[in-house]
Amino acid sequence: MNSKAQIVVTLGPATKDREIIKQMMMHQMDIVRLNFSWGNYTEHEGYIKTVREVARELGKIIPIIQDLSGPRIQIGATHVFDSAKETILTEKDLRDLDVGIKQKVDYIAMSYVGDANDVLTLIEEIKKRGADIPVISKIERKKALDNIDEIINVSDGIMIARGDLGEAIPIEQIPFVEKDIIEKCKSVHKPVITATQMMISMTDNIAPTRAEITDIAYAIMNGSDAVMLSEETAIGKYPVEVVKIMERVILESEKHLKNFIINPLHVKIVNL
Repeated sequence: MNSKAQIVVTLGPATKDREIIKQMMMHQMDIVRLNFSWGNYTEHEGYIKTVREVARELGKIIPIIQDLSGPRIQIGATHVFDSAKETILTEKDLRDLDVGIKQKVDYIAMSYVGDANDVLTLIEEIKKRGADIPVISKIERKKALDNIDEIINVSDGIMIARGDLGEAIPIEQIPFVEKDIIEKCKSVHKPVITATQMMISMTDNIAPTRAEITDIAYAIMNGSDAVMLSEETAIGKYPVEVVKIMERVILESEKHLKNFIINPLHVKIVNL
């Protein structure tokens, strides 16, 4: 039995192999995320081609999310928000957007959203290019929390990006902010993804921590429509194993819920 909540898997060097992608898809990889902060266009186009071929082979529909970088300053393996930029949508984002539209991605995730106008700017750029692609707003700034209702209103979905958000607010507030955003999204039937460090220890270890299992369970019990893997599958040593374990935790969590409703991302898919 498959879970109702979805698993978003970020592809990367650790998951470029066709067989690994197939195994993850067979074990409930529901959605693919491509992080355009890393890699080149040839690599991303290769991932898209492989995902669609394997999905057709398995008779599945797998949405692809293009995650735009936004204004960021890279510092080694980490990054910070570049507040000096005048616009959230950078020149690199616009070039990346052209590629995403050409490849017919199913969703576009916008980084460092601050208010509704940021989202509307991206929507306008998409329309100017003759496309109609749903936008997922990533919540990772204090400003976004201050404007969360208007952001949810103009977005097609929300991603709670807890990594950067934890740099913007006291970390002890994250569980309660997460719960509040999920409730707001559920009230207006907008898909919400809980992301970042869900099973980060499995980047290097074959088994997760008990705290990570609890984190996933509470994300589901709070109403997340999807949970996301990042480094765990992009550069981790055990990408297939982490997807398997996450699916088990979601299934167990859903056994303890009654009358819960999932707003799946693939209801808006227009392309295979």
